[in-house]
Amino acid sequence: MTSENGDEARALPLPLAGLRVLDLSQVMAGPFCCMLLGDMGADVIKVEPPTGGDQTRKAMGFRMLGEDSPGFLALNRNKRSVTIDLKSESGQALFYKLAATADIVVENSRPGVAKKLGVDYLTLSALNAGIVYASISGFGQTGPWSQRPGFDLIAQAMSGVMSAMGHPDQPHVKSGIPVGDLGAGLIATYAILSAIIGRQATGQGQYIDASLLEAGLGLSIWETTEFWATGKSPKPLGTANRMSAPYQAFAASDGHFVVGAANQKLWLQFCAVIDRADLLEDVRFSENRDRLQNLPDLVAELEAVFATDTAENWVERFLAAGVPAGPIYDYAQTLASDHIAARDMVMEIDHPVEGPVRSLGFPVKLSGTPQQVRMPPPLLGQHNLDVLEELGLGAEFDQLEADGAFGS
Repeated sequence: MTSENGDEARALPLPLAGLRVLDLSQVMAGPFCCMLLGDMGADVIKVEPPTGGDQTRKAMGFRMLGEDSPGFLALNRNKRSVTIDLKSESGQALFYKLAATADIVVENSRPGVAKKLGVDYLTLSALNAGIVYASISGFGQTGPWSQRPGFDLIAQAMSGVMSAMGHPDQPHVKSGIPVGDLGAGLIATYAILSAIIGRQATGQGQYIDASLLEAGLGLSIWETTEFWATGKSPKPLGTANRMSAPYQAFAASDGHFVVGAANQKLWLQFCAVIDRADLLEDVRFSENRDRLQNLPDLVAELEAVFATDTAENWVERFLAAGVPAGPIYDYAQTLASDHIAARDMVMEIDHPVEGPVRSLGFPVKLSGTPQQVRMPPPLLGQHNLDVLEELGLGAEFDQLEADGAFGS
């Protein structure tokens, strides 16, 4: 990564340096949240069960490359791993000593599990009043759905997201991107940092309750607005937009491309590009409201024009006229593009077992403190001794191991 301030910027501490995070989470939402905190400089200690660790260390649908799956490697850079058996007396005591040094705890078990293990917010805040504790679950800690198992698919279905996905009169589809999982991780990160800022004034931490369901619903800004405005639940629109038209994918002579005329000025420019000034006088299309109400007719008119040239040529013509447009890339095309290279969005991480592992870069850039991969995704229990020594317990390692603190 580079920045406008160069090497001088790298000498500055990252924004979250000095904060310690205990990552009790597994799979996606919690690990993603903790990775974001780690990327910004926090000391993230991933506390894993001794038998197998995070579930995603196993294949989880991916072909195993070595010791850990690509899914695990993607979500766990800039973390250290310790194995602690929280069901053992010695393991629980060790975790309490670690929690006394922590600023943030993140867990994503089903509601009630953390309390059974003795690592819930009330227990830990009694030991460390300043701790900021985030629970991420499928449906939240309260309410009639709270005990349901939480997966992204279920959250998308029950939040309303799936009902608005796909094409009209076709079976529902889910978003290909796990918006519930990743959305919950992002929202939890935002809440955690807000609570840390608030702690500066009060000295008190607080409890954060985030859920996949509410992440999906919280991102449904247009859809809920349409429902309240019309009294009707939004239906799938394919690639079209609920508020603007034309704003979608269109078929050209050799494939599809996207173009968006999201306001009246762009609509005028759009019609000039396709040489269809008559559409400006057509009462079905003269204003945005009219175009939305008569969208099937508009699409038919436009695709008859677009069929006369290639997608690439249409994109070039629209861009030259200042109308937003673009090709539809798959991930191979996107990741191979010059722009993605210029934005440092593909990087290699040296892993002690896997060797060089390709990973997504940092999706936001900081000029003064550019993020770095300080540590590759950790091996299971790789930092047990290191963390104990930081707690002043290095000499007790063998006894703790014999007592089952790290598992049998």
